Amino acid sequence: MRLAGVLLPGDDAVRVARLSGDEVVVLAEVGEFWADARGCLTREGSAVPADSVRFVPPVPASARVICVGLNYRAHAAEGSFEVPEHPTLFGRWTASLSVGDVPVSVPSGEAGLDWEGEVAAYVAEPVRDADPDAALAAVLGYSTFNDLTARRAQKLTSQWTLGKNADRSGPMGPIVTADEVGDLRDGLRVRTRVNGTVVQDGDTRDMIFPVGEVLSLISRTLTLNPGDVIATGTPDGVGYVRTPPWLLGPGDVVEVEIDRLGTLRTPIV
Repeated sequence: MRLAGVLLPGDDAVRVARLSGDEVVVLAEVGEFWADARGCLTREGSAVPADSVRFVPPVPASARVICVGLNYRAHAAEGSFEVPEHPTLFGRWTASLSVGDVPVSVPSGEAGLDWEGEVAAYVAEPVRDADPDAALAAVLGYSTFNDLTARRAQKLTSQWTLGKNADRSGPMGPIVTADEVGDLRDGLRVRTRVNGTVVQDGDTRDMIFPVGEVLSLISRTLTLNPGDVIATGTPDGVGYVRTPPWLLGPGDVVEVEIDRLGTLRTPIV
C-alpha cells in the first residue's frame, strides 16, 4: 500500500490517503491517522481524483524528524571519516519537509545544494526503551527521501542543524507499507541522478546501523511517537567531496530512485 498526505480543494486540513491509480482514497485527518495508523489502513475511505488534490508530507506537525549521518560505510570513507561507534543523529523540523516535484531554492550565500538520497522510516506505535526487533516492528513503512543540504551553513560549526533545515529541503515520497518493502538489511538499491546522470548508486546492505538499532538507541532517551520519521542516511557519491565540488544549482533536477519505493523528483530554483 502506498500512502500520501493530501489537501482537498478549499480545505487546509492535511489528510492521509491511499494512492490508487488516478485516484486517492482519503483515510483520515493526519492526526487521527497516526493515532491508529494500522487501523486506518483497513478503512475504505472516499475516492477523489488525484489531480484535484495537493500533495503534502503525510506527517503531523508534532513529528520529530531524526536523521542519521554517516550511516553507509562507503559514504563515511569518501569523507575520510572513521566508521562511527554510535549513530550520528541530527534533527530536522517538519517545516523543512516537502514532497516530490516541489521546487527547492538555493539559500542565500550557498554555492548550491548537495544531494543525499535516503530511505525514510515512519513510526506507527510508541517506541520506548525497546530492543531492536521490537523497535523495527513499530515501523509502518518507508519512503524515498532527499536530505538536501546547505554545506556552507552545515560546516559553520560542529552542529549541523542550520545546514539541514533550508526551506523545503526535505522532500519525501509516498509511504510504502513495510509488508511491501521487506527488511532493509536484505538490500534495496538507492540511486540518485542529477539531470539524468547517476551520482549515487548504493545499497542499504551497506548501512552501518540498521533501522531497528537506530530506533532502539533513540528510544532509550526519548519516546518515539506515531508519525515520527527516521531518515536512515545516504550512500557515497555526494557532491561536496568531488574534485571540483559538484552542487545543485538553479535549473538542475535531482531524482532519488529506490527499489520498491519509487522515484522522488525535485527541481532546483
